[in-house]
Amino acid sequence: MGAKAFKTLDDMGDVSGKRVLVRVDLNVPMNEGSVADDTRIRASAHTILELADRGAIVLLLSHFGRPKGQKNPNLSLSLVVGGIEDVLGRRIMFIPDCAGQAALDGVAVLRPGDIAVLENTRFHAGEEENNPALVADMAVVGDYYVNDAFSAAHRAHASTEGLAHKLPAFAGRAMEAELVALEQALGNPEHPVAAVVGGAKVSTKLDVLQNLVKKVDHLIIGGGMANTFLAARGVNVGKSLCEHDLTDTANAIMDAADKAGCTVHLPYDVVVAKQFAANAPNSIVNVHEVAPDDMILDIGPAAVEALGDVLKTCKTLVWNGPLGAFETVPFDKATVALAKTAAALTKEGSLVSVAGGGDTVAALNHAGVAADFTFVSTAGGAFLEWMEGKPLPGVDALKGA
Repeated sequence: MGAKAFKTLDDMGDVSGKRVLVRVDLNVPMNEGSVADDTRIRASAHTILELADRGAIVLLLSHFGRPKGQKNPNLSLSLVVGGIEDVLGRRIMFIPDCAGQAALDGVAVLRPGDIAVLENTRFHAGEEENNPALVADMAVVGDYYVNDAFSAAHRAHASTEGLAHKLPAFAGRAMEAELVALEQALGNPEHPVAAVVGGAKVSTKLDVLQNLVKKVDHLIIGGGMANTFLAARGVNVGKSLCEHDLTDTANAIMDAADKAGCTVHLPYDVVVAKQFAANAPNSIVNVHEVAPDDMILDIGPAAVEALGDVLKTCKTLVWNGPLGAFETVPFDKATVALAKTAAALTKEGSLVSVAGGGDTVAALNHAGVAADFTFVSTAGGAFLEWMEGKPLPGVDALKGA
């Protein structure tokens, strides 16, 4: 899918006085009534302010928590208004419904350039069912639809997918940047392509691995899931986290990689400890020297250096998941070291680096290099499903618009 497969704000023309329903992701963590992390609000700030400055009446749609189709004052988006005002530096109105007459009545008083938050879309049972009647009731509130919530694009809900078929539909600036980056990373990337896939369990990333071996030249496996692959190769991984029942699956993935001409990189030196705790006594050993009471908690320095050399030969990198137990010092060293190498190669212009997923964003922020990657996606589920090669309903609906 090329960047021109969908319309953007550049294609909207004159929106002065027009009501624009903008699907954003305001499902933000709260702490004692205040927004604890405004990353998702900031992601859509560009789109919201651009439309307001172009004279649109900007109507923000989002879900918030899991109210299961019932009104719940503890999950009202009115709680998030202050956090949005802090980010945008503008006054934000609140409208106590997102569909039908109640929403129309609230919108009627707004003037060009005004911004309002509509109530939680999931207060309506039809939202998650993509109910046509609810879609129609939402659509009457707006003249245009803009989707700027890639993080919700893997869901075929009324506000993420249904509306794109009812109103002229466009990608917001954050969505546009995300789709362009993803196209660059896996859709039509410059080869050689490397993928780093880490995390605790192979079982959660099976579809990702099976899709990637057909698309990338180098598959770098880290985290607890590397132990399952090592065990599949006959390595004794001691007391390490390992899904021994998936060794056949791991072997099948490695066989598929061989057939596709994809090199799978497993660590040959590892950091082991007798217990999993911060600053636990640890040592670096060859993978064939792991003791029965050892736990593998990170990739070793020789393996990291070799992986850095692999990245130097590549043009594109996709990263999802840490290489070790990065939240616990000193088992963050491999993730930090390889992330710094990737960031340096990106800065010098030899590597396009795209990363995504919650743990990954935290790991790159911990390494202090998130800003140096070409693109870091804050989407969790949607980024994973994209890596699995699955269609994303919210994106596909924009393509047909």
